[in-house]
Amino acid sequence: MTQTMTVAIVDDEPDMRESISQWLTLSGFRTESFASAEEALKAIGPDWPGVVISDIRMPGMDGMAFLKRLMGQDSGLPVIMITGHGDVPMAVEAMRLGAMDFMEKPFNPDRMTELAKKATQARRITLDNRALRRDLSEGQQVMSKLVGSSPAMERLREDILDLGQADGHVLIDGETGTGKTLVAHALHAVGPRASRKFVPISCAAYNEEALATRLFGPVEDGLPAVEEARGGTLCLEDIEALSEPLQARLLAFIAGQGAPAETRIIAISNARGEGRRAEDSLRPDLFYRLSALKITLPPLRQRGEDILALFTRMTEQFADEYGCEPPQITAQEAAQLLQAPWPGNIRQLINVAERAVLQNRRGSGSITSLLMGDGEEAQTAATTTEGKPLKEYVESFEKMLIDNTMRRHKGSISAVMDELCLPRRTLNEKMAKYGLSRSDYL
Repeated sequence: MTQTMTVAIVDDEPDMRESISQWLTLSGFRTESFASAEEALKAIGPDWPGVVISDIRMPGMDGMAFLKRLMGQDSGLPVIMITGHGDVPMAVEAMRLGAMDFMEKPFNPDRMTELAKKATQARRITLDNRALRRDLSEGQQVMSKLVGSSPAMERLREDILDLGQADGHVLIDGETGTGKTLVAHALHAVGPRASRKFVPISCAAYNEEALATRLFGPVEDGLPAVEEARGGTLCLEDIEALSEPLQARLLAFIAGQGAPAETRIIAISNARGEGRRAEDSLRPDLFYRLSALKITLPPLRQRGEDILALFTRMTEQFADEYGCEPPQITAQEAAQLLQAPWPGNIRQLINVAERAVLQNRRGSGSITSLLMGDGEEAQTAATTTEGKPLKEYVESFEKMLIDNTMRRHKGSISAVMDELCLPRRTLNEKMAKYGLSRSDYL
C-alpha cells in the first residue's frame, strides 16, 4: 500500500516557490508547485497522495480560504501554513481550522524539512488506513453474498477467510452454478492483495492463439494478463481448457516467481466426472502447483434450509425489480424446493425464483410447475435421490414461514402472532430455536 508522497507548494511568489522546492528536493521529497490556490485546487482532491505547504497572504483566494476548501474535501490532509511575522495570530487560527502547523518567515530550512517529513508520514498512514477500510468493506460485501447457515456454508466461509490470508495458489472446483467465481472474488477481497488488481480470464472463451496473447502478450493496447495482475490475483476460469503448450508457459511463469509468489493464481475448474476433472486435464506438475490450496464448493442439494433462504432472497429481489409482491409458497412447495436435485445449483435456483415472481405477477402458475417442467424427464428430475428426514423439511419450512412473516410485518410481533395464530411464548421459543432476532426486521 505504500505510496509516493508529493509536497504541494502554493505561493504567489516565484522565488519562494523555487527555493522551497529546491530545498525539499535536495532533502529527498517530490514536489509540485502552484502559483495560486485556485490552480492548486484543480490538482488536489480527496485522497490526494501528498501534503500541502501554503502561504497565507496571496491574491485572489488567500491561504485561509484555501485551507477551508481543502479541509472541506479532505479533513485528513496535512497543511503547513507560511506566515509573516505579523500574521502569527492568523496562523494559530488556521491550526484551529485544521492546519497541521505553520512556519514563520524567515523560516529555518531544517524545520521545514522536519515538518514535511512529519506531514508525509502522517498522510501515508491516513491513506493506508483508508485503503484498508475500503478493502475490508469490499471483503465484507463479497462475503455477505455467500448466503446460508448450513454447515457446508459455514465451513466454506471459514475456508475462504483462512485461505484468503495464505500465499499459495488456489484451485476451486465444484458443480456448475455453485458460485465458484464469487468465491474467487471473496478469496481476493479478504486477503492481503485486496488493494491490488483482480484479473479474471476465461480460458474457454479464446482459441489457443488468442489466449496465449491475452495471457502472455504481446498485447496491442494495455498489458498481458500476467503483467496486469502482477502483485494481485490472476483468476483463470475453465483451467482445464488450457492446451499443453500454454500449460507449459503458465508453469514456467509460476516457477519464475519463486516463493512466496508475487502474483497469486486462482484456478477454477468446471470439469466434473472421471476423465474430465482438472487433475485429468492438466499436467501433474502444473496441477500440484495450482492445487497447493483447494476449495470444493458444495452442491445446492446438500445445503438444506439454505435453499429456502436463497429462494426467499431471490424472489424478494426480483419482486422489487418487477414492482410486484413476492410469491408466498406453501408447505408442499417448500418441501419440493428442498427435495429438488438442482443440477444447475444456484444459477438454476435464480432462474426458478425469477419465473416464480413473474408467474405470481400474472396470478397463475406454481412452484410445482416450474420444478416439474413439461416433459417426463423434467418430472423425474424434480425429486432428488438424497432423502432427508421429515423433521428437517418441517423445521425448514417453519423457519422460512416465520422469517417471511417477520419481514412483511417489519418485526411487529403482534402482527406475526395474529397471522400465524401463535401465542407470544411459542413464537419467541421458535425464533430462538431458529436464530431469528426481531431487531433484524425493524
